[in-house]
Amino acid sequence: VSQAANALAALGLTAGDRVAIYMPMVPEAIVAMLACARLGAMHSVVFAGFSASALRARVEDAEAKLVITTDGQYRRGKAASLKDAVDEAVSDQPSVEHVLVVRRTGIDVTWTQGRDLWWHDTVDVASTEHTPEAFDSEQPLFLLYTSGTTGKPKGIVHTSGGYLTQAAYTHYNVFDLKPETDVY
Repeated sequence: VSQAANALAALGLTAGDRVAIYMPMVPEAIVAMLACARLGAMHSVVFAGFSASALRARVEDAEAKLVITTDGQYRRGKAASLKDAVDEAVSDQPSVEHVLVVRRTGIDVTWTQGRDLWWHDTVDVASTEHTPEAFDSEQPLFLLYTSGTTGKPKGIVHTSGGYLTQAAYTHYNVFDLKPETDVY
C-alpha cells in the first residue's frame, strides 16, 4: 500500500483528486483503494462488468484524474480485455492524466504513450516507506455510484469518519465481534 501511495503521489495525485478503479477482483484493487485513502484522494470503484459508456459516465462525472485498471479479466475461463473499454471511456476526457494498468492476463493491449503506465513499472519501483496524511473526519473517502439502471448514475460521497464509524458500529453490534472475546 505504501508503494502504491508513493507511486500515485509521484503521478501528481493529492488530497481531493478523484481516481476511478475499474478492475476485477484482484489484490491490487484493494491496494489502490487504500493508497488513495492514504493520500486523501477519493476513489470510485466501477464494476469491471460495466460497459465503456458506463465507465465514461462515472469518470466524467467524478472528473477522475487517474483510472486504474487491468489489461483484462477472465470471463468463462478466457481472457477478455478491460483496457479497451478504458481507452474508449477516457477518449476526450480532459481530466484523465494517466491510466495505470495491472498486468493480469498478459493479453496485448493498445497503449497511449505518456498516458498509460504499467503498475509493475510504476508501483513496484516506488519506496516502501510512506507516512499517510492526516485528515479531518469529513474528508471524502470514496465516491459510490448507483447502478444507473433508472437513469443517469448518481454519485454518493462517503467521508472517512462517517464510513469508518459505521463499519466499526456494524462489526461490533451487528456481527457481534468483540475484541475481548473473539479471534479474527
